Amino acid sequence: MTISVDGVVIPTTATGFLENIEDWSRDVASAIAAEEKLELGDRHWDLIDHLRDEYINNGGNQPNTRSLVKAMSKLWDDKSVSAKTLYDLFPGDPSKQGGRIAGLPESRRKGGY
Repeated sequence: MTISVDGVVIPTTATGFLENIEDWSRDVASAIAAEEKLELGDRHWDLIDHLRDEYINNGGNQPNTRSLVKAMSKLWDDKSVSAKTLYDLFPGDPSKQGGRIAGLPESRRKGGY
């Protein structure tokens, strides 16, 4: 599969993840999100940036939803952040759909909270 952004064809896996993390840009993220019928706002970008930072600067770590709730609660200084808050942003799973939009490889986690 592929995605086309600004005339550049970018290869993706059968499940829509980028084959090469270096192909990612904010324009690519917006294009992937648009295909998934999401309009990215500031909180989406906060989560995407956090996912990328964890993966790139923390040994390939791909946080699960529970870890994302804690990180976003701290970042947004909002103790009411819950899994529902993040699922409202990324209904296809904050860690997995968010990771796809963030240009990360597909997580091999089995699931769970």
